[in-house]
Amino acid sequence: MAETELSDCKTLPLAALHLRLGGRMVPFAGYAMPVQYAAGLMAEHLWTRDSAGLFDVSHMGQLLLEGAGAADWLETVAPGDFKALPAGKMRYSLLLAPDGGILDDLMVTNTGDALYLVVNGATKHADIAYMAGQMPPGLTLTHMTDHALLALQGPKAVEVMQRMDVRPASPGMPAVGDMRFLTGGPYLWDGVRLGLSRSGYTGEDGYEFSVAAADAGRFAEALLADPAVKPIGLGARDSLRLEAGLPLYGHDLTPEIEPVEAGLAYAISKRRKAEGGFPGADRILGALLDGPARRRVGLKPEGRLPAREGAPIFAGAEQVGTVTSGGFAPSVGGPVAMGYVGTAHAADGTALEIEVRGRRLSAMVVPMPFHQKNYVR
Repeated sequence: MAETELSDCKTLPLAALHLRLGGRMVPFAGYAMPVQYAAGLMAEHLWTRDSAGLFDVSHMGQLLLEGAGAADWLETVAPGDFKALPAGKMRYSLLLAPDGGILDDLMVTNTGDALYLVVNGATKHADIAYMAGQMPPGLTLTHMTDHALLALQGPKAVEVMQRMDVRPASPGMPAVGDMRFLTGGPYLWDGVRLGLSRSGYTGEDGYEFSVAAADAGRFAEALLADPAVKPIGLGARDSLRLEAGLPLYGHDLTPEIEPVEAGLAYAISKRRKAEGGFPGADRILGALLDGPARRRVGLKPEGRLPAREGAPIFAGAEQVGTVTSGGFAPSVGGPVAMGYVGTAHAADGTALEIEVRGRRLSAMVVPMPFHQKNYVR
């Protein structure tokens, strides 16, 4: 990337560390971010699958929703059951437009006295404006610009955390090794307060840490001092989430896509399916009842040539869909993709073709994830 492009980008709290580690910086979501380090994408991907990788995801939006009735109000813009979300638990959800289109996907954690939201970096300012414009008096939405967000992902993440001596900050909370997927709370490391959760977007076991920007460098350096940990860039983060069948906002999810066709009906809580009352409920509940016109599917092209975003998908002479994410999957040993196809062509085992560089590649609809997830439930 040209220096002039990077000069227009905001810097992350760990920018100097990334440069010292040899990170190749690129513009992403308005920030200069490391796409890879010296070892390269393939090595970083496989290291995360086998050991533990440290990701800087501080470009994401960290928000605190506070005030009486916060959970009730959040249910007016997202389809989760937040009123029943216990303290210390997390839920994946969707910020919905009035017609039910997906404006963003997000994580919601009940901290006990507030709801902590993590939204996507490229959409965070639009998300904040959208929510603030509908928020009643008495609620506040705070953008935590003074905090970094890090993720430690991989099968050895728990061992690293135990060696780091990260401990609960309040009585009754589990030790880090006893936490389960989608739980979180306040923890302490060497006097530094961490908002810690057992979560991530790679398909691997791991943790995410909200930490004051002033403490982020020392904490990251301590993690990287463990021989099981290496820094991992954006490139491997994308290939890891693709193998795990996880959609990426702005690619696999957009305002033109509703949750059912995206394969995210599980983000609509049982009570909300019965009661409705969320944006686009008629459209979304209708898709649940009658089935959507198209579906997000996994695709396995033959050969070694990857199919990238935007590649048309054909059944015979008819275009029946489009690839929304695709690339080489190091843990699979070949290319994988996901995209949207008409429901008549969405069943596992359906033979299709994807046009890549003017050639038609044979491909098959296959179940996702492409690589087994390793969450601790």
